[in-house]
This record gives sequence, structure tokens and C-alpha cells, in this order.
Amino acid sequence: MNIDELEYDLPPELIATRPAEPRCSARMLVVRRDSGKLEHAHVRDLPDLLHPDDLLVRNNTAVLAARLVGRRAIEGNRGGGRVEGLYLESFGSDWLVLLTQSGKLQIGEQLHLEGPGSEQVVIRILERRGKGWLVRPEDAAPAEALLHAVGRTPLPPYILRARDARGETLADELDRAWYRTRFADPTRCGSVAAPTAGLHFSDDLLRRLRDRGVGEASVTLHVGEGTFRPVSASRLEDHDMHAEAWHVDEVALAALRSGPGSQGNLVAVGTTTTRLLESLPDPLPIEAASGETDLLIAPGFQFRRVESLLTNFHLPRSTLLALVGAFMGMELMREAYAEAVASRYRFYSYGDAMLVMR
Repeated sequence: MNIDELEYDLPPELIATRPAEPRCSARMLVVRRDSGKLEHAHVRDLPDLLHPDDLLVRNNTAVLAARLVGRRAIEGNRGGGRVEGLYLESFGSDWLVLLTQSGKLQIGEQLHLEGPGSEQVVIRILERRGKGWLVRPEDAAPAEALLHAVGRTPLPPYILRARDARGETLADELDRAWYRTRFADPTRCGSVAAPTAGLHFSDDLLRRLRDRGVGEASVTLHVGEGTFRPVSASRLEDHDMHAEAWHVDEVALAALRSGPGSQGNLVAVGTTTTRLLESLPDPLPIEAASGETDLLIAPGFQFRRVESLLTNFHLPRSTLLALVGAFMGMELMREAYAEAVASRYRFYSYGDAMLVMR
């Protein structure tokens, strides 16, 4: 597949810089796969659109405060410059991070990470590791505790750029509340980006879905920074697909084995949930299972489990857009995206939604 097939034009003013309030008031483009019909609705209308026999599966991962901001330590005639980065994972007491800065970083150099408040953590650069750096905090506390103190919400760069262009300045405490789902499990903290389709659910909407008789199951896929990275290869099959860790417990596996009712669909909340469900083995395990998936879903893929998909509008030239194109067909996807642009839907992580149904 030529990556140019995943391109579209988006007016920059349609990039959402904050979520809809309340969450379920976001607009939702309903796409009927069989007929190609497009309908305009809101996320709050989900109980009227889903069937009591449906099974709604969502990703309960929690987002780390993984965005790093700080300064290089002043040593002699160098240092003091600003550093920005993203925490990726831990290896014992060491962290793997992505860093951007002015000037070349040196092994052994110290960086002073600065939190939204007055907190600081000093890290020392150990070695280059692929596209990132292996660093060691001077504080021996667990990574999650240190990130809670000095990390910031890992908003995608396009939101930060859009805010800068519009002169918007928002406190990180707002984003910490906004950039998490209502069903995020704090014991499943490991994502550096939110499963954004889940951001639309309010407590009231979840209650109304249960009252409607829609079944639910939670699975865990920890979202990595590669999920939202644009594809740089000219052909999609040449893209080096990232791997992401997943976990499914016995309760969710039992729900998946039972499946939707006779008239229902398995409805995946988001592309991350879809990727996990389509990565699971057949037959499904009985006991809790964990693993990693580097599955690339593109047009031609045969879906085994997911029958309906709630998703946001995604970046051009991304593997997420390829997944949506595989699910609904490229021609219908282009038509839906053109309608969303023409109707002034809000795009990307804090934007509006699309429900693709049979």
C-alpha cells in the first residue's frame, strides 16, 4: 500500500486543543458499513445506537505523566539549555527516554527535570539506546512516583503546536484530568498516550449503557509513542511496526468467549482495543494472559473479532488510519473523513468520534 493513500487535507483550526464538556457531548459520525450511509449524532446517543446484546470492549490502561521538561546542568562553559522528552519504559532503576535539545548530549551529563510545580529530579545520561537515551535518576524512588512529581501530561505534539498557534496556555492539572478515561485502572499504569476513543465516556453514559443491557469488558494494551508516529516509509509494508504490551484477565476472557448475544456485535472502543483483540490467539485462553503485539492492520486484513468500532479521527499517514481503512474500506473512509471535514468536526485526540457499524 502506498502511504500517499492515507493522506487527506485538514484545516488546522479543526485540531481540537481541549475535549468537549461534558465528554459525551462530542459529535459522532455514524457510518453504516453495509449501506455506506453516514449519520450525524453525538456520543451521548450511543445507548440508542447499540443493541442490548452488544459487547462493548474498552482499554483500561492508565497514562503515565511521561512528558519531560527540564534544563541541562551548567558545567564549565556549556549547559543550561532547555530539554524536552518522553519517558518510554524502565529497566530496573534506569529509564529509556526520548530527548530533544539544542546541542549534542554527552554521556555522564546531568539534566534537571522540572515539574509543573517546584519539584525537580536530576537524571544522568548513561548511554545511547536506539533512538533514545538510557538515563538514571539520582532519586531511587519508583519511576511512576517520580513521574507523578515532575512529569507532565504526554499530550501529542500537534495539540501543543495548535495551542501555541492560538495563544492558549492551560495548566497541566487540567490535562491530567482530561487525558484519562473514566475506566482507567490505576494498577494498569503504563501508557505514554491515552486510548482516546475512551475519553468520550462519562459516568452517566456508562450507566445508561448498562441500563440498556450492553455488556462490557476491559482489556489492557499499554499505548506506546509509536502508535501515533506518522509512517515515514513510502510503502506501508516497509514500516517498522512498534510493539506494545497487553494483558487480558480471566473475567474479560470469559466475556469474550461468551461473545455478544444473538443479535449483538462486539464493539471495540478504539484502535488500541481493536489491535489487542485481533492479536489474541484462537482458541482464547482460559486463564489470564499477557504478551506483546506488533500487529500492523492494513487494508486486506481479515478481522476475526471486532464487528463495530468507536474511534476518533486520526492523523494522515498513520497506522491508525490504515487500521480504520482496513475496517470500513478505503473508499468509505475517504467519504467519511471528507464529510467530517466539511461538517467541521473536531479532529484527533481531544476531538470528536466516529462509530462504524454494520
